[in-house]
Amino acid sequence: MNVFKMGWRNVWRNKRRSAVTIAAMTLALWVLLLYAGFIPGYLKNMEEGVTELEIGDIQIHADGYLTAPSLFTVIEDSTAIVAKLEEAGIAASPRLQGGGLGASGEFSAGVALRGLDVERDAKVSKLSMTVGEGSWLDPADPKGVVLGKRLAKTLNVKVGGELLVVSQAADGSMANDLFEVRGVLKGVSQGTDRTAVLMNASTFRELMVVPTGDHQIVLRRGDGELNAVADAARAIAPGTDVRTWMELMPAVAQMLQSVSGMIFIFYLIVYIAVGILILNAMLTAVFERIREFGVLKAIGAGPLRVLGVILVEGAAQAGVASVLGVLLATPAMWYIQNHGINAGALGGMDAAGVAMPEIWYGIYSVESCMGPLVLLWFITMGAVLYPALKAAWINPIRAMRYR
Repeated sequence: MNVFKMGWRNVWRNKRRSAVTIAAMTLALWVLLLYAGFIPGYLKNMEEGVTELEIGDIQIHADGYLTAPSLFTVIEDSTAIVAKLEEAGIAASPRLQGGGLGASGEFSAGVALRGLDVERDAKVSKLSMTVGEGSWLDPADPKGVVLGKRLAKTLNVKVGGELLVVSQAADGSMANDLFEVRGVLKGVSQGTDRTAVLMNASTFRELMVVPTGDHQIVLRRGDGELNAVADAARAIAPGTDVRTWMELMPAVAQMLQSVSGMIFIFYLIVYIAVGILILNAMLTAVFERIREFGVLKAIGAGPLRVLGVILVEGAAQAGVASVLGVLLATPAMWYIQNHGINAGALGGMDAAGVAMPEIWYGIYSVESCMGPLVLLWFITMGAVLYPALKAAWINPIRAMRYR
């Protein structure tokens, strides 16, 4: 008796039941293949939204600044530190930070002032690419500023409008000046959208009377490992507070890690449902053929041979579903990875302090596709095992009398 040939033929004895079972397995595999690359891609987009737009991979502050931010707490030798970091091949950009009151016409709001080294900042941040209206900062235009999206709306100011900034300078004097709005950002994060006023570092120093030092230095790790680059930064800047983005934004880091862990749970839930369907279909098939199995055992077929027939039936259905699922999912995976999915109204919405990307991309590879495939086979063969064992150890005399 050819076990493989008999198992394959048995699959198609009840075409409708087999087609429904294979269709369910194919649909589950198709969904999970897309999900397997889409969620990691979404998480990577979220992480890049944090590191590429806001805080970089690593930040250096003066000791105590993060606990009690102050205009007076600066990294005194920031210029030398940045030079050493760049010599070590680490992209770095110093930033200045302060607070004040912004006003335009009859409207006013609290603002977070940020002074940027425009040339260096382009190496550590893609914030300049998120300008929704107008243009980015220009060192040749010291009075030009860029505002967060919601702040511009709160102040009812548009590109070309005037912004009055009032604050207290580091020397105790009144800091006030009139600026022209060069640009307005798209959605970046809750803090940036609501309060950010971005300006050239030289303009910030003049306004707030901060002649030397910087409040933070933003680093990008490049191809290096995050903690290794952080350790290198600590060696270059002893006596400062060096932290990775995961330490600066633990809530976001925890959210990304928890979502990653839920991927396997989602796989399991979907495949358990498919496994129940397979179990039901195979049990029905076994009960319909009890007399047939009794005859097989009566003419000399051992338990292992009967077991093999049922296992081959399950494997055949899993094989067909695997081929169909991969073939149907491949075009969708290519599209999601290369063109992405427009998030529509969800784009720019705040999630744990980070703006959700407008276009969601997937990341697909052989490794990402292996998980759903392996789990499909594992669940399928597990679901088939019980009916197979029941058929294998059936009593031939009772089976032939079964009605």
